[in-house]
Amino acid sequence: MTTANTADPTQLTLVALRDAITAKQLSAAEATRCYLDRIERHNPSINAFHEVYADRARARADHADAGKLAGPLAGVPIAIKDNLCTDWGRTTCSSRILENFRAPYTATAVRRLEDAGAIVLGKTVMDEFAMGSSTENSAVGPTRNPWNPAYVPGGSSGGSAAAVAANMCPGSIGSDTGGSIRQPAALCGVVGLKPTYGRISRYGLVAFASSLDQIGPFAHNVTDAALLLQAMAGHDPLDSTSANLPVPDYTEQIDQPIDGLRVGIAKQFVSDANHPAMTQAVERASALFRDAGAEIVSIDLPHTKYGIPTYYLVATAEASSNLARYDGVRYGRRAEGVRELVELYSRSRAEGFGDEVKRRIMLGTYALSSGYYDAYYLRALKVRRLIKNDFDAAFKQCDVILGPTTTGPAFRFGEKTDDPLTMYLNDIYTVNANLAGIPGISVPAGLTDAASSSEAQAGGLPIGIQLLAAPFDEGTLLRAARQFEQLAAFSTRKALG
Repeated sequence: MTTANTADPTQLTLVALRDAITAKQLSAAEATRCYLDRIERHNPSINAFHEVYADRARARADHADAGKLAGPLAGVPIAIKDNLCTDWGRTTCSSRILENFRAPYTATAVRRLEDAGAIVLGKTVMDEFAMGSSTENSAVGPTRNPWNPAYVPGGSSGGSAAAVAANMCPGSIGSDTGGSIRQPAALCGVVGLKPTYGRISRYGLVAFASSLDQIGPFAHNVTDAALLLQAMAGHDPLDSTSANLPVPDYTEQIDQPIDGLRVGIAKQFVSDANHPAMTQAVERASALFRDAGAEIVSIDLPHTKYGIPTYYLVATAEASSNLARYDGVRYGRRAEGVRELVELYSRSRAEGFGDEVKRRIMLGTYALSSGYYDAYYLRALKVRRLIKNDFDAAFKQCDVILGPTTTGPAFRFGEKTDDPLTMYLNDIYTVNANLAGIPGISVPAGLTDAASSSEAQAGGLPIGIQLLAAPFDEGTLLRAARQFEQLAAFSTRKALG
């Protein structure tokens, strides 16, 4: 029987929804129906979902209500990014080259979520092969920011972020190679978590840059994100990079006070190039942490400025190698009417890949080519080590690092497409966490001042602060993020009614 506080399940947090279903105050079938109705109503204008598995979701919801699905997420609807393989539906990576691909197996992260009782509503739109920061590079059309459809939702996991922001699901899953969870989370006003590299199995995640990619959750609040992380984390023998380490209970200590927590602020994160709202958000967060009993520590990350060039050498080189498999021979798009093998390769790839993917393949191939490998790729790996050393030294002085997630709020569609470098620079505060393999989280930190900015028509746009922690210390990261969230009191704000 539905009580007053569950009259509209789509307005509940993930934990509240789970608890209502467990207490029989709400059925999983009713919750799933409400989310499917909301997707039908809002997705045509937002384009967060590429595929919706309505019949399968309803069937699993009935199983949950019959007691056939058990676990900490029993009956909870979620969405997953379209680069996670499932043995149902298609896995397209929002690319023409995979527009009809059906995977023969299911990604470990998705399987674990379903084993925990989650109900997958559908797959979300993304920048093609996760290459982008705006979800404009999608063969199935761009995703729009639920706060204002004239603005981008960020990327590459823009569909997953927008789906949560628009209350089309209480939580979703994305992937983060250089900020692709944290950046859209900030731009859409939700929580986005990139765990430590190796914390969640990458088996079944379609590779962009294998040494950087990591799966993680989006949610309305930090506790919800922690619960999704809990369900996915842990060693997987199917992934050789999966860490064979115990997984703590992330929700057990998440609400403990942060007295004595050392919060580091790097001088490299303070810049005149940042939108004023970003500077104000970090200053406010610093003050909130100090008032809550944390110690604010100045730290130095001297190689921060080399993050973008290092990332775009390492990532594109790995992309060039990983995407070589899409050749028109084994699977994926195959050009018609060809007579020679070289023509089959070139036409299949030319027809199947979008401009941004082609750009990155060419950059990576050049960096790996004879005569340039040492000058570019090998040097980038050496700088990557220096960036990792910076963080190792910093975490001897502090427990978490505070800074902006992005240089500014969401930008308008088309504003940066003609200048890829400007687009890339928007990730300057996120890429280094991937290069170092450390965990990071973006938490909502307010809205831009609509009255005195170009975002006036939007009524203000979301911004986020980022927290980083030492490898496999997601527990401390989540606790700090949770305390900030409670003090800042922004995460309950919604983009759509």
